[in-house]
Amino acid sequence: MIVLSGDHVYKMDYAKMLRVHKDRGAGATLAVIEIPTEEAYRFGVLQTDDADRITGFLEKPKDLPPGEHVLASMGIYIFDMESLVPALEEDAALDTSHDFGKDIIPALLSKTGVYAYRFYDENKKASKYWRDIGTLDAYFDANMDLCHVNPEFNLYDPEWPLRTHQVQAPPAKFVFADQGRRCGQALDSIISAGCIVSGSRISGSVLCPNVRVHSFCEIDQSILMPGVRVGRHARIRRAIIDRDVFIPRGAMIGYNDAEDRRRHTVSEGGVVVVTTEDEPFIGEISDEARRNEAEFDERGTAT
Repeated sequence: MIVLSGDHVYKMDYAKMLRVHKDRGAGATLAVIEIPTEEAYRFGVLQTDDADRITGFLEKPKDLPPGEHVLASMGIYIFDMESLVPALEEDAALDTSHDFGKDIIPALLSKTGVYAYRFYDENKKASKYWRDIGTLDAYFDANMDLCHVNPEFNLYDPEWPLRTHQVQAPPAKFVFADQGRRCGQALDSIISAGCIVSGSRISGSVLCPNVRVHSFCEIDQSILMPGVRVGRHARIRRAIIDRDVFIPRGAMIGYNDAEDRRRHTVSEGGVVVVTTEDEPFIGEISDEARRNEAEFDERGTAT
């Protein structure tokens, strides 16, 4: 049985790990990656012998000496069912947290061969890529990396295609080209199918499928989930906008910390999360912006 975490991002060929697991006759195999001891408090940390058999396991230790490296569990497990089922049944009868890292793995160490499998990265970059995106800031940072000119995680490797659902939607579209006044454009961004950017500027952002951004908006370093609608003159910065949210005309998100914290969830890193129940702060629209809007509307291009 292969057990995986659902909030990690990496590229890995599980067949290679499974082959090593079988060749060793292991009861359990854990994928591991080398990390600095300063980051060990976030992970399960392993000790191994020369054959990579695990001899010790510490769950999120906080007192390791700095400046060194340790092996951390990646949350990827392969179990032999004859070893796993009795361990689960035994743990179910005990007063434990019933957690793989805290309870199941430590209990298995004395009963069967538990081995480490050192992560082989299929991402083809200089440094190994594995991210735990279980927090808002980690999720946000991983998405922002994809917008870079040379992102750490390569989405465009033809030898490693992504097998996932593709929405049936038309190509993304950018309309209006009055540079400096009303121009639909996206810079250093990922724009998904079905999106329409109408006379607004998108920079360093990820737009999921079927997002609609109306005119005179500025969206910077943000993630817009599927079906988001953004009204005219909205300004959004360092935010995650939840699925199907409507951002009203003149909304300001990510520009007023006090208002953001009063109205929305704000992460430790300052990322604003907007949900369907939220009411964003509405900023003042300048007279010049209103005149420009009226001029374009008179031309019959009111989108």
